[in-house]
Amino acid sequence: MTCATCVGHVEKALRKVPGVSQANVNLVVERATVEFVPGIAQLSDLQAAVEGAGYRVEGFNDSGDQERELERLSKVKEIRELRSRLLFAGTGAILLFLGTFDAFPWVSNFMGQGYYPFMLWALATPVQFWAGSNFYTSGLGALRHGTANMHTLIAMGTTVAYVYSVAVVLLDAFSPGVLADNGIEAKVYFDTAAIIIALILLGRFLEAGARGRTSEAIRRLIGLRPTSARVVRDGEEVDIPVDQVILGDIVLVRPGERIPVDGLVTEGYSAVDESMLTGESMPVEKSPGQKLYGATINSNGALYFEATQVGSETVLAQIIRLVEEAQGSKAPIQRLADQVASYFVPAVIIASLAAFLFWMLLGPAPALTFSTLVLVSVLIIACPCALGLATPTAIIVGTGRGAEQGVLIKQAQALEIAHKVDTVVLDKTGTLTTGKPVVTDLVVSEASGASEQELLVLAASAERGSEHPLGEAIVKEAQERGLELATVSGFQAIPGRGILAQVNGHTIRFGNQALMEDSGVALNGLAEKATALAAQGKTPMFLASGDQAMGLIAVADTVKPEAREGLAKLRRMGLEVVMLTGDNVQTAHAIANQLGVDWVEAEVLPQDKAAVIKRLQAEGRVVAMVGDGINDAPALVQADVGMAMGSGTDVAMESADITLIRSDVNGVATALELSRQTIRTIKQNLFWAFFYNVMLIPVAAGVLYPVFQGVGGVPDGLEFFFGEHGFLNPALAALAMAFSSVTVVGNSLRLRRAKI
Repeated sequence: MTCATCVGHVEKALRKVPGVSQANVNLVVERATVEFVPGIAQLSDLQAAVEGAGYRVEGFNDSGDQERELERLSKVKEIRELRSRLLFAGTGAILLFLGTFDAFPWVSNFMGQGYYPFMLWALATPVQFWAGSNFYTSGLGALRHGTANMHTLIAMGTTVAYVYSVAVVLLDAFSPGVLADNGIEAKVYFDTAAIIIALILLGRFLEAGARGRTSEAIRRLIGLRPTSARVVRDGEEVDIPVDQVILGDIVLVRPGERIPVDGLVTEGYSAVDESMLTGESMPVEKSPGQKLYGATINSNGALYFEATQVGSETVLAQIIRLVEEAQGSKAPIQRLADQVASYFVPAVIIASLAAFLFWMLLGPAPALTFSTLVLVSVLIIACPCALGLATPTAIIVGTGRGAEQGVLIKQAQALEIAHKVDTVVLDKTGTLTTGKPVVTDLVVSEASGASEQELLVLAASAERGSEHPLGEAIVKEAQERGLELATVSGFQAIPGRGILAQVNGHTIRFGNQALMEDSGVALNGLAEKATALAAQGKTPMFLASGDQAMGLIAVADTVKPEAREGLAKLRRMGLEVVMLTGDNVQTAHAIANQLGVDWVEAEVLPQDKAAVIKRLQAEGRVVAMVGDGINDAPALVQADVGMAMGSGTDVAMESADITLIRSDVNGVATALELSRQTIRTIKQNLFWAFFYNVMLIPVAAGVLYPVFQGVGGVPDGLEFFFGEHGFLNPALAALAMAFSSVTVVGNSLRLRRAKI
């Protein structure tokens, strides 16, 4: 594919296949992502559709040859081919340019002056039809399928200059009177055609290198994949390719080696460098039963582990897949460029023919020469490629940079919407706090006559079946004290309130004050103590047996060390920060004061979190929601942009648009700043692509000719660009076209060094 027009043709062909619901084609990575119904459409149908549109299909396999995929992404093969064609075309163009000024008089002396033009013709032909052969195969191939692309314009433009020159050579040699009678100078433009081809190849060569660099981040991720693994089979250690590791294999990894797949340690103790996932430089201690991740580095001890995720199921493979999917997706801002590009090439062909006819009828003598130069210039200077590269290059660099910073963006649409966010809502537990609360206070009601130990046993027994972080903290406290838990015969979770359980034949209620009030439980003076604990940022939970309160247990969650700094960054970005929690108002405000948050939404039930987001959106706000739990999923979906912490549940991450794999609040600011810079870059690229074509196509068509005539001719400093009469030099048109796309790609590459 060569330009945005090609993208449109392939997408259109794929969408016509019965059963295809969506098709997106990425020009930069040259990949199509297609959603289709397997029973109706088959892969062979999709391949046939692409080939029917005039393009070649190359299969892709996530677990395929790593070296082949790295080579494809880095454009090695394309760059190598372009380099050889560029050297040949460049040499030919220089010789033809010099030859046009009779730089080789000895040739004329040896062959005779009449044969000199034929020598230029002979030099130009291999440049035209070998160095420029891709323009013909692609451009004419598109015409055969009823379409046109950038190569069609180049092939037409250079062929016009070449054929015109051939005609002049033949007429000058065999019918010189025809040229003289029509006022046509016996001047050839072989050098112009060759220079155009050489300059466009130079632009393509530089562009391919730059496009290869846009995929540097994904190449680095792919490069982290180990290629082999040492497994224990039949009691022996065997080295095998990593894609042959199967679930349940026992794998040995020695110090200094990369862990080949994900798994659970079965034997050994070591420390593992997980910085490629978490960004933390300190190695993580590993012992039997703990999780290992593929591509992380084992530091100082041998480990045996059981493979639990292999191939495309490893964490690294999933990260790579997410990044590739994001890079292959389209941002809504690209729609305008795609619409323009779909009409661009036919419009340029029509404009070039109109300019040719205009100057043939009204232009200066020799009209045929000047109108031909205008035709060539218009065809060559038009650049749909810049339009096609403006958005995807920035998306690829931006999403790749995000992956390096621990920010995984699922779709380009989320990246675009994120730059409009003005309000960030953060769930407290697990997002702003560690999500690992501990028991801080045990308060027994004097009227109950119970002890702290009895209070803790009842609460821990009731919570043993719960997965709530507060319940887990209470169970852990009882286990650490060596208490024996009672048998629970019934358990019921009451969302936003607490739990109801049958313990030793007694009905136990354990939860917040609202649960007690709803059940008509007498608090026996505990409410005031609960208020005092809440003011300290602790979460008080009441325990009642029957309709009498026995006491309360206070639990506190630790604020993440980096949370305050991360929220300060968001405020410096001009964003409104909202803390969302189910805690009572006093507890919520106590934690908010620690974090420096002014806006708190407290006592929000899990099912009401999405309603809070909806209310903010109704006020005209663009809302980002950050959470990590199952109960955050509806709010993540409701928000304009949902962000999930990487340490959270799979449900939360599936519901989110962006995953922060380092579970760091600073990642929220990173994601939003990355979005702002990426969209700014896309707008700059689109402005340049539109500005370039809108300004230079008329110049190539000759609009400056009457201006120059009105001021007495072309000024001395501009003759190199416009000649004596004021028509743009076609070779300079080629130079401008070649570097327009390079400029767009280069601007996108600045994102690699942007401060976020």
